[in-house]
Amino acid sequence: MLKRKIEETLVQWKNTPDHLPLVIKGVRQCGKTFIVQWFAEQHYESVVYVNFALEAGKITAFLGNKDVNTILLNLSTLMPDAKFIPGKTCIILDEIQDCPDARTSLKSFKQDGRFDIIATGSLLGVKGYGDKKKKKNKKLGKNSVPVGFETIISMCPLDFEEFLWANGIRQEAIDAVRRCFDQEIPVPEGVHHAFRQLFFRYIVVGGLPAAINKFLETNHMGEVAEVYKSIIDEYEDDMVKYADDADKPHIRECFESIPAQLAKENKKFQYATIKKGARASQYLGSLQWLEDAGIIRRCYNTNTPELPLGGNKIDDVFKVYPTDIGILMAMLDTGTRADVLQGNLYGYKGAIFEGIMADFLHKKGQNLYYYHKDGGLELDFLIRHNGECVPCEVKAKTSKAKSITTVLNHPEKYHISHVFKFGDYNVGRDGAILTVPSYMGFLLEFEGVEDIDLPILDIEEVNRLAKEMLSEE
Repeated sequence: MLKRKIEETLVQWKNTPDHLPLVIKGVRQCGKTFIVQWFAEQHYESVVYVNFALEAGKITAFLGNKDVNTILLNLSTLMPDAKFIPGKTCIILDEIQDCPDARTSLKSFKQDGRFDIIATGSLLGVKGYGDKKKKKNKKLGKNSVPVGFETIISMCPLDFEEFLWANGIRQEAIDAVRRCFDQEIPVPEGVHHAFRQLFFRYIVVGGLPAAINKFLETNHMGEVAEVYKSIIDEYEDDMVKYADDADKPHIRECFESIPAQLAKENKKFQYATIKKGARASQYLGSLQWLEDAGIIRRCYNTNTPELPLGGNKIDDVFKVYPTDIGILMAMLDTGTRADVLQGNLYGYKGAIFEGIMADFLHKKGQNLYYYHKDGGLELDFLIRHNGECVPCEVKAKTSKAKSITTVLNHPEKYHISHVFKFGDYNVGRDGAILTVPSYMGFLLEFEGVEDIDLPILDIEEVNRLAKEMLSEE
């Protein structure tokens, strides 16, 4: 099986006293169902699995009364072999977006406390995902998201490190490469060559588990392409099944325009590129649907390359990247994978290598930003790194980056003192610029929850001094 980082998160959740029901959201086919079933089988005496997409009849178990005993009675009738053992059973509610009443019932399960619940869904980020089912089926009752009674986490397709594990690379090798990155020393040539080759394979295979398993099984790109064709067909089926009627005609057009959007020199998303005469008012909802479904991520231009990046973003100026590099590759012409592996990238290489950096950053949980100024100054990506705004320049091969030189030569204007330059290099430093191999993007580390110890205030002393001040008047 493919080793996934989310396993540690699941163990931490289970070991947390008085934990809430867990909801895992993520793009379709990123591996949610498999990892949850595997985890539950390893850690519970009994597992009760319900898939609302494949077993629509089980939706009825959650209609009406949300009392846990009533739900268990209903499920027991529909699943006579299921074992509900208090304290030892995990109930998995898969594709929960197809049964909003089950989502509502999570509050009851938490208050009851006898069973652990893990719910998964591919479209939970889509606003009003359950409303369409309500309209189609008048028998469905009122439901709501149980705010405060669930823990929500996001799951992505495999990142590059997980891809390395899948290909047999041991953690010691990854740690050795990480040491080269941290200490700014070249990676030994043999290791560098191997990681470089695996990086190109990651680009053409992507991070969706079915594609990786097919690649490991067959080592054949044609087989991988067939897997992606099937997955993209599923995505497009969802666009019709779950989207608002007003957006359905536009979502697919919006999605299919992405390669053309990234082919432009500045790569800025333009509605006119979708089709002649297209306007933001027609397609903005479609774009939001794709992002909420986890299929794409927007990379926002900023007013200035400074922190906070989110505070400086320009809401209506952005690029669009698929959330997995394999999706982008699947949208390109037949033969593009071979071109990447053979180095015949030509004009589209910039889009692919920016796409892989977007993949790295998104799977690290980062929002995407860049800086573009009329006149040609452009920084491919901006990140918060060690408390500073740091540009990440991305090159398919090796070339000079004029924009980097400009911003570094004017620190009083751009406030940039460090730059990462990713390309076909080994590790090296040239003043403020750290050049690193493209594959090292997965080694970037980011700040998590702000860990700041605040000094303890002596409130009693403050009150005493204030009282003294008043008494002196």
